[in-house]
Amino acid sequence: MKTSIIPPLAPLWVLVDAEGKSLGRMASRVAHVLRGKHRPSFSPHQLCGDHVVIINAAKLAVPQKKLTQKMYRKHTGYFGHLREKTMGTMMEERPEKVVELAVKRMLPANRLRPQMMKRLHVFADGRHDYEAQKPVTLSLP
Repeated sequence: MKTSIIPPLAPLWVLVDAEGKSLGRMASRVAHVLRGKHRPSFSPHQLCGDHVVIINAAKLAVPQKKLTQKMYRKHTGYFGHLREKTMGTMMEERPEKVVELAVKRMLPANRLRPQMMKRLHVFADGRHDYEAQKPVTLSLP
């Protein structure tokens, strides 16, 4: 029996302004768009999502309690080398990394995840390098 595979459509460019937004709600919506579930031609085994450009990552609305209590952990593989940072220090040093980790952890852990993450572009301030692609603004509630 022959089956036909419909090739995915060309990816669009979407712009998300993170200023004053909740991290988790924004990340779940961005993961939805990166995966391509908003398209009628969605297929779980194909890369059919869009490129997402996130600006103003440093201006996320994060509660003070979360800034001090949420920990990001990384283990080097050696005994006793567990590295921990609070969300407050991560937001000071690299706010883009906080958004990238939130979106990455909401995507499925399969072979497509690295390819989907290549389509995510995060900037700490309001300037970005993708003006030529004419990104469409995505409104978040």
